[in-house]
Amino acid sequence: MRRTPRPLLVAPTFALACGLAGPAAGASAPSIDPQVETPALYDDEAGGNANGDDPAIWLHPSDSGDSVVAATAKEGGLYVYDLDGEQLQHFPAPAPPGPDDEPGRFNNVDVTYGFAGRDLAVVSDRGRDTLRFYAISDGRLTDVTDPAAPFVFNTSQEEVNEARTVYGLAAWKDGTGTYALVSRRHTTSIGLVKLLAKPGGKVGYQVIRTLDLPASFTLPNGQTWAPCLEPGELAQVEGMVVDQQRDVLYAAQEDVGIWRMPAGLTGTPVLVDKVKEYGVPGVYDPETEECAPGADPGFGGAHLSADVEGLTIYHRENGKGYLLASSQGDDHFAVYRRESGNAFIGRFRIGADDGIDAVEHSDGAAVLNVPLGDFDEGLFVAHDGAQTPAQPDRESTNFKFAEWDDIADELDLDVDTGGWNPRD
Repeated sequence: MRRTPRPLLVAPTFALACGLAGPAAGASAPSIDPQVETPALYDDEAGGNANGDDPAIWLHPSDSGDSVVAATAKEGGLYVYDLDGEQLQHFPAPAPPGPDDEPGRFNNVDVTYGFAGRDLAVVSDRGRDTLRFYAISDGRLTDVTDPAAPFVFNTSQEEVNEARTVYGLAAWKDGTGTYALVSRRHTTSIGLVKLLAKPGGKVGYQVIRTLDLPASFTLPNGQTWAPCLEPGELAQVEGMVVDQQRDVLYAAQEDVGIWRMPAGLTGTPVLVDKVKEYGVPGVYDPETEECAPGADPGFGGAHLSADVEGLTIYHRENGKGYLLASSQGDDHFAVYRRESGNAFIGRFRIGADDGIDAVEHSDGAAVLNVPLGDFDEGLFVAHDGAQTPAQPDRESTNFKFAEWDDIADELDLDVDTGGWNPRD
């Protein structure tokens, strides 16, 4: 190995959690050595417009060394890698249905086990506003998407072309079925989608309900604040993960913070931590397409720099463990307790080592506690939004693999390879 997702609307109330104590976002944080990186993906015509985004780890039922990592690459589709970071498979995103329509654009991916007797990789296709499904057997993926799969948030192709489509995604299941939670791009909406077995072994779905998170907030000084975004856009959610044992969804509203809520979208969301830019006023400049920030009133958090992106959970026995979040604005990952309250623990980054560059601008991440081949004390995978060295004038991304015990050692976290298994 080279070490080198037309629904019943839910209108909840919202709550803010107390500030979480701990080291500030600017405080020194340990750097973790990456052990493996995947081949570079290039976001240009020659590279198939492949722009890496989000990984998911699939655990082989009998030989952990044959486990795989599935990763999205937007217009580039879905890539499958072994634990050495070598590409095993590639599934192109679908072509546009018409000459003036949007092509497929795979945004996020997650894995669920035992749906109708099969494991599945579930993908949000933000270009087509649909979900796609890939059956996983012995480390090989097969497309089993129902060709009649409906739009998730839209009702016509014309609406889909406006790009308010499926974005973030998290898969989960309980005694009533297997579900995906999907966010909607440029809005605050999250939808609950139930997976359905279809004839011929295909997989479809139906939307059960949606929930809208707040788009603006009342600050402690009585003023109303909303993140500065392009006209018509609201503070969207992308990174999501479900604590399946508790039926709890964590959702990262990129310019706001991390929300905790019932996974069925029927209860009250609580904002458990905020980005440090929370409350900072801004004015959008259409010429530069950027926001000019005003004075910071000091109402933001201390651990996350916008955007807050990928979320993942490290499970331990007895409901313990850790919630990890990508603090994209400063190239770090924040760690919180999985237990009630989600107390902040610390931060780390994936640095450069032995010819592998550091992780920057990370969108998605995934962690698994069980032994996986040479990653015998658990695996952490992170998207790297700025793979280097890049070829001249070519935007390059990839994915880095790190050993969980290296992270645990630096932050005084636990290693628990036997306390939880995603197949149970």
